[in-house]
Amino acid sequence: MKRIVLFLMTNFAVLLVLSATMNVLGVGRYLTSQGLDLTQLLVFAAVIGFTGSIISLLISKPMAKASTGARVIDPQAPANAREAWLLDTVHQLADRAGIGRPEVAIYDGAPNAFATGAFKNDALVAVSTGLLQSMSEEEVMAVLGHEVAHIANGDMITLTLIQGVVNTFVIFLSRIVGYFVDRVLLKNDRDVGIGFYVASFICEIIFGILASTIVAWFSRQREYRADAGSAALLGSREPMVRALARLGDMEPGALPKNFESSGISSGKAISALFASHPPIASRINALMSLQRV
Repeated sequence: MKRIVLFLMTNFAVLLVLSATMNVLGVGRYLTSQGLDLTQLLVFAAVIGFTGSIISLLISKPMAKASTGARVIDPQAPANAREAWLLDTVHQLADRAGIGRPEVAIYDGAPNAFATGAFKNDALVAVSTGLLQSMSEEEVMAVLGHEVAHIANGDMITLTLIQGVVNTFVIFLSRIVGYFVDRVLLKNDRDVGIGFYVASFICEIIFGILASTIVAWFSRQREYRADAGSAALLGSREPMVRALARLGDMEPGALPKNFESSGISSGKAISALFASHPPIASRINALMSLQRV
């Protein structure tokens, strides 16, 4: 919670500095004289930018279950020995990580696993049948440790906040550019015209693409941390190294777009800048560079 509060305060400060800088440079005064209130625009951009991200996080568990067809294992009555082992393993890892025991689910599909949920003590860990069939128990345990580490690190929440911040900047800056084009370049001195809407729309696309590289970069960093977290929970890095090596030889199962970054691995991206996961070789090298675990 301390890290989340600090993150929010830092980005709120960034927004204030941006607003103050624009006023010092005269941009703010000019836009205000032209009828654009920067404070109102900042508030509007923040509300729009964060609302969608927060709602997506709050409904992430039911959406994940519905979109993957995941079946939650009844903790009181697992259907078979495999389900009982999965429950026991995830619960043990959660206890070691100091978080509430998450729901555990299985879904049909190619090798993959993911964790999601708005709260550390009320999360979901789901594993595909393909992963269970293609990995040893030790390797599956390493993958589960990776997902539990995501939950313990608060990665879902932090990624949501980062998405909200970049959304805010995209909306804020695109509308400023749109207003500039409409009033300065097109000399429209009445209500906002077509130039504002066209320029804002184009800038939202361009800024959105640039912003997605920031979100993807953070997503890659959290994968390294979750790999290290799995090694710490298991007391050895070797199981995670072997699990990653195994994943490198398989085609990862596709996940719905909203949960793609939550998987243990992902498919190929258009560019490395937009990849939600680092290359398997880089993850293994990062693990091997850790002090002996």
